[in-house]
Amino acid sequence: MRCKITEIKNREVIHVRTGCRLGYVNDFEVDTTNALLLGIIIFGRLKFFGIFGREDDLFIRWDEIKVIGDDTILVDCALKPKKKKKKIFPFSGLFSR
Repeated sequence: MRCKITEIKNREVIHVRTGCRLGYVNDFEVDTTNALLLGIIIFGRLKFFGIFGREDDLFIRWDEIKVIGDDTILVDCALKPKKKKKKIFPFSGLFSR
């Protein structure tokens, strides 16, 4: 099956093992010397409506893509676990001994 890069853009990307939605294809990485598509890039999610920037972008190599469907792309890539944030209470210093 043949498809154009423009047809892949804006398709939803889903992780095969966990079933979670990773986002939408936003960009590509291309090796121009060998004319190869190296992978797809999913932009990180916005932090507080973009005021605090965005999370790290997710790069998925071409060999990690399992199925390219009509609406979705199924991938099997290593996901880095999200760090749990330590809760900070604003007035915790006032009540310490």
